[in-house]
Amino acid sequence: MRSTFIFVVAVLVMSAAVRAEPPKLAVFDFEMIDTSLQGEVNGPRADEQARLGRTADQVRKELAESGKFRVLDVAPVNAAAHDSNLQACGGCDVTLADKLGADLALTGTVQKVSNLILNINLYLRDVHSGKLLTAASADMRGNTDESWSRATSYLVRERLLAPNYGAPQAR
Repeated sequence: MRSTFIFVVAVLVMSAAVRAEPPKLAVFDFEMIDTSLQGEVNGPRADEQARLGRTADQVRKELAESGKFRVLDVAPVNAAAHDSNLQACGGCDVTLADKLGADLALTGTVQKVSNLILNINLYLRDVHSGKLLTAASADMRGNTDESWSRATSYLVRERLLAPNYGAPQAR
């Protein structure tokens, strides 16, 4: 009887520990949607491509530091992700995140209308169901490192980490 009690307590403690673990999150590099005249004429800009990488890194860092997510390294599937349009590939982001063992997949785009008008969009999906859990967007004025960074911080703080916004909390 005593051994049964100890077993049940051990199972309950292990279950509580598993539930307290934050969800595993794959944050993919962001993609540019450039509908500006400058983009049409000149093609991709090196400074914007660098900002896309820094933006994804910023999201990874801020979410990892929050303790609400366990951010996974996407390097093993990064080449496949870059070869796909993650917003129009029919769920390949979820498939790639599943290969990493993630519970959640986060993708993002920066849409550029002009050098003055841009916006950042984030999409968080449940890897197990493939369902979109939340989408968030922030407009920014100006195509600078500071405007991108501030808009990104806003989205992380006020959307992804905000209670009751839609992002799942630790299980």
